[in-house]
Amino acid sequence: MWLRLAALALGAVFALGQPPFDLWWIAFSALAGVFAISRFSDTPRAAAWIGWLFGSGYFAVSLHWILEPFQVDAAATGWMAPFALVGLAAGLALFWALAFWLGRKLAPGAMIIAITWAAAELARAYVLTGFPWGLVGYLWSATPVAQWHSLFGPHGVTLITLVLAAAVAQTFATRAWFKAAAVSAGLAGLWFGGTALTPPEADHENRPVVRLIKPNAPQHQKWDPAQIPTFFNRQVDFTAQLPKPDLTVWPETAVPNLLHNAETALGIIAEAAAGTPVVLGIQRADQNRYYNSLVTLDETGATDQLYDKHHLVPFGEYMPAADIFARFNILGLATRAETGYSAGPGPALIDLGDIGTALPLICYEAVFPQDVNGTSNRPDMLLHITNDAWFGTRAGPQQHLQQARLRAIEQRLPLVRAANTGISAMIDPAGRITASIPLGRAGFTDAALPEPLSASLYSRTKDMLALALLIFSLATVLMLKRRESH
Repeated sequence: MWLRLAALALGAVFALGQPPFDLWWIAFSALAGVFAISRFSDTPRAAAWIGWLFGSGYFAVSLHWILEPFQVDAAATGWMAPFALVGLAAGLALFWALAFWLGRKLAPGAMIIAITWAAAELARAYVLTGFPWGLVGYLWSATPVAQWHSLFGPHGVTLITLVLAAAVAQTFATRAWFKAAAVSAGLAGLWFGGTALTPPEADHENRPVVRLIKPNAPQHQKWDPAQIPTFFNRQVDFTAQLPKPDLTVWPETAVPNLLHNAETALGIIAEAAAGTPVVLGIQRADQNRYYNSLVTLDETGATDQLYDKHHLVPFGEYMPAADIFARFNILGLATRAETGYSAGPGPALIDLGDIGTALPLICYEAVFPQDVNGTSNRPDMLLHITNDAWFGTRAGPQQHLQQARLRAIEQRLPLVRAANTGISAMIDPAGRITASIPLGRAGFTDAALPEPLSASLYSRTKDMLALALLIFSLATVLMLKRRESH
């Protein structure tokens, strides 16, 4: 029993490595701790319990912000909140339970579990549309170690993190202190190597200027007819300010009308922009289908480019098995119809003229490294528009920003981020925030667009390099285990 309680507690402590805490040293210690106690599990089933409880504790604490969307209309959906958190935490923890079970099944020892765990994290990014929020390797996001994402991507960094944590646990368990120097060297190399990989700060003089618009409309007021004019006019006023930038970006679903009914509103926006290109989020309908979209406006307010969000939020923007859930009056939280939004065709670039090409990412899409790698042509920037009002005012928006920063590092591209209530920011290819509008504040900021860097190794190899490292590591450890047994 004590093993299971310790695993649950260590999982909760491991969550302190995520924003808003960013206590990476505590999180890494908890990670080494669960490897240490896993050696007391003498069967695959016992190991699975440790992995599941550790994961349940981690996801319950790190994803506690998932309670927030259900409080927007608490009378109708508040009762779902605890079930959503417990169900999500327990469900995601099954990936880790499987990793511990399989690792113990293949061979005893922490190192094999580290490799199967990294494989489970890779699977979590893809299975059932994927949910790679809070990957193990993200505990380093506030440190120089995050720069390794540009080489190995998030799954490669996760593998390295787990292997080092397992090595620490094995060193203490076996008291093989002569190995401590090697483990310490590995951790130091991870840290100082990240520092060496960090690109120097660039001079942004003569770079295009982008205006980020933030209305700060709380979700419970966002679609209130009495409040809509306030938020819309606020964005128009921010857009009209002088001097004019080279590009103005409004956040996700920033316009209160559906696209086919928005001619007047878009004309007002274009007039305020006075010839400046505008990118904004808007919903649209097409043959009884609804889309969460991004459009660019020309100087007359006409739509000249359109992108439909393709990676939708399950149970938020659409309902799996919608007919079944509808019988119980359970609909998606952010949907406009019983079946929810429809998905767009996939990642695509938009042309912003002299500013360059951009890869649009609408809200949830910035969570998926593989989506950012989804186009054949490399863009000049990443363009992230988001609402974030569903995520509350603390952990959710900060974790969302964390992942946007990592996408910039992985691609070595600047990322332009316009949020409604979250953190709007200009992020350079090293993941530095060069300008921002903080949580809970309406406003705008004009920021120079950093210059893109050369394509990173990860942008060229995608997740194939991490997969190759996983296969090589697994084969190597199994071979060594067999030699030990002979």
